[in-house]
Amino acid sequence: MGRSLRKTLKAGVYDIRWDTAFADVITACASTPRPGQDGTWITDEMLEAYVTLHELGFAHSVEAWAGGELKGGFYGVSLGAAFFGESMFAHAPDASKVAFTTAVERFQAWGFHFIDCQVETEHLARFGAEHWPRKRFLQALGRALQEPTRRGRWTEA
Repeated sequence: MGRSLRKTLKAGVYDIRWDTAFADVITACASTPRPGQDGTWITDEMLEAYVTLHELGFAHSVEAWAGGELKGGFYGVSLGAAFFGESMFAHAPDASKVAFTTAVERFQAWGFHFIDCQVETEHLARFGAEHWPRKRFLQALGRALQEPTRRGRWTEA
């Protein structure tokens, strides 16, 4: 973790909330331009599917708020003791990083086995993400899925 992120965390710039603006987080992820990508995989149908998963208590958002505005965050799906991160966005410096760092700490406290970041990036590697061979991933997934899923709204996280 970089020095500037540590300062941002210590200063309490962002209020981290869980599951309070799920559809807004997905919409922001879909509309945030990404270098080297033309458009988004988050179609209206995908948004509807994830909202349904959220309503069923499987999909969750972690949000960074400042001044009453959503500034960054990410969303994903929780199954067993695993969290599958789908997409993230930031409309202010360090907003998604603070949300992610907060989530990592909470997931560790809850006994989650891993966060599947799905795509190997330098950005996520700075947070300790690493590429796993398929065999290792499937073994870890099998163990994680033996645990109960933390369903429902995480607003009191």
